[in-house]
Amino acid sequence: MNLYSLLDNSTILANVDASDKEELLNKMIDTLNGKIEEGWLDEVRQSVFERERIMSTGVGKSLAIPHGKVAFIEENLASFAILNEPIEFDSIDEKPVKMAFLLVGPEKKNSVHIKLLSRISRLMNSVSFRESLLACTTAEEIHNVFEQEELKYFGN
Repeated sequence: MNLYSLLDNSTILANVDASDKEELLNKMIDTLNGKIEEGWLDEVRQSVFERERIMSTGVGKSLAIPHGKVAFIEENLASFAILNEPIEFDSIDEKPVKMAFLLVGPEKKNSVHIKLLSRISRLMNSVSFRESLLACTTAEEIHNVFEQEELKYFGN
């Protein structure tokens, strides 16, 4: 499964303003409205925030990969955000976060969820990829960068 196929213009936040981690996560989760049945966003929110309480998903290199799992969805859902100004995220490298990739998966498909998290990490490890994303000003540009890089890196 490709990351770019999980993203669309409605789930990509380019140049988003958020004062802290909680505000950013809420904005990203809100982009999933319409992708799941009405009323289930609170359960997604609870899962993502609970995971974040266990340990920060700020993985370094100005990136956070918040994630959670819920029982009521069949396929993974995603949102991506680039912040106007970096925010504190309790990252492993103690530096603020400028980009975040939210992944919400079904509880039953743990192996796919883990593979997607791995794919995010491998892509984001590329300095040129991160720089290309940060140069984007629209959701469409961000989506195109994801698609091009995934096809180049993974071939599918």
